[in-house]
Amino acid sequence: MPHSLMLQGTMSNAGKSFLTAALCRIFLQDGHSPAPFKSQNMALNSFITADSLEMGRAQAMQAEAAGIAPDVRMNPVLLKPTTDTGSQVIVNGKVRGDMRAAAYFRQKKALLPEILAAYESLSREHDILVIEGAGSPVELNLKADDIVNMGLALQVKSPVLLVGDIDRGGIFAQLLGTLMLLEPEERALVKGLIVNRFRGDPKLFADGIRILEEKSGIPVLGVVPYLHVDIEDEDSLSDKLHGTAPGKPDIAVIALPKLSNYTDFDAFLQYEGAAVRYVRRPHDLGTPDLVIVPGTKSTIADMRWLRESGMETAVKRLAANGTPVFGICGGYQILGEEISDPLGSEGGGTIPGMGLLPCKTVFAAEKHRSQVSGRFAQLPGFWSCLSGAAYEGYEIHMGETTGTGTPLTEAGGFCEGNVCGCYVHGIFDTAEVSGRLMQALLQTEVPAIDRKAYKEQQFDLLAAGVRKSLDMDKIYQIIEEGIHGDLF
Repeated sequence: MPHSLMLQGTMSNAGKSFLTAALCRIFLQDGHSPAPFKSQNMALNSFITADSLEMGRAQAMQAEAAGIAPDVRMNPVLLKPTTDTGSQVIVNGKVRGDMRAAAYFRQKKALLPEILAAYESLSREHDILVIEGAGSPVELNLKADDIVNMGLALQVKSPVLLVGDIDRGGIFAQLLGTLMLLEPEERALVKGLIVNRFRGDPKLFADGIRILEEKSGIPVLGVVPYLHVDIEDEDSLSDKLHGTAPGKPDIAVIALPKLSNYTDFDAFLQYEGAAVRYVRRPHDLGTPDLVIVPGTKSTIADMRWLRESGMETAVKRLAANGTPVFGICGGYQILGEEISDPLGSEGGGTIPGMGLLPCKTVFAAEKHRSQVSGRFAQLPGFWSCLSGAAYEGYEIHMGETTGTGTPLTEAGGFCEGNVCGCYVHGIFDTAEVSGRLMQALLQTEVPAIDRKAYKEQQFDLLAAGVRKSLDMDKIYQIIEEGIHGDLF
């Protein structure tokens, strides 16, 4: 029977995703066949698998850490927020429809058989499943019919490690308070505590470890330092979304209210000195070297925000002055002349776009999902640096965009002077594309960096830092012992 280990956190962004990736990498290094699993994920960052199914980007990243291809079974339920009270519900990689939060909470227990089927299928192919929870397991008003934290742990009989984030303060209240609010059968599943993101000498927390163990009766398995590794993050609380200092080159990403797939721009951060700023106010835009309008889950609403906030005017002014502008997916649609939603996919209606690209978008009934690869076309002006460059990535969109401009790639998109756009997420990831673009922005020779090799290096650095900090012998013991039947 395969083994499992579940990481639950005291709050959102406690570091569960990174620690799950780290343990997947450690287990792989130790000769095991691990796989990540998260039954339900809520995120606007998603990934398209080789078989054209949609899953959470974090589980795709964790699969890479485990040395395997992303598989939709690793994240059978994905919620993509469309409004403050509703989400698009994706099950086993396909859209089930849009649901308001209250309706989803009433029906989510019905998804458990599909979640368990995905888990059991995955477990037949891997010897350790590393399960990630979501948010906090003691949101008492949301615990009924839980399918992602203790509710799942009880179903699959998995031991649990509880992770607290000391960098955000209140570590004792986080860990001890969470344990106090668990039901007895839930608390019995917790076999270890992890203190995450410690700054300074971990030896200074020796008394803290003693206090936690005395008051909880549960061993502290390690104090993990604040590791400076460049791993893709999908959480809306990511530090990457709040950097404001310009660098060289200075790349400004418009921080749309429903911004999605901001991991598209992580490739730039591989290059020393480069800065990616997420800009929310027009007066913060400044004079960047490159402006990117990113993907969004609510294109029409975000186009309206751009217009009302004054950001549209600021971007168009930069474009008119020759600053290169690139739009991806929803950002591509926004740069066009018109966006129409005749079927009500995003509430219906038609809105003028920025008019920087000679194209129009009409939302369709079905979502387009595919992995893609190809080459850039022969391009004018600044973008000639990418002419003929090979790219790869994936497309995920409801809209169909048509126009008469200069083709950007073999597979679509348009280029008009210094403004470009297309549907391909990850289009900057290849060494050829990122290297050529950085060279054009800096106007000097820049060694291209292979994104895949860079990520492998970062996974190894993450694993080394976590392995050094955790009692891995004890963790293997917990996995081997599992959960005794007399608890159920």
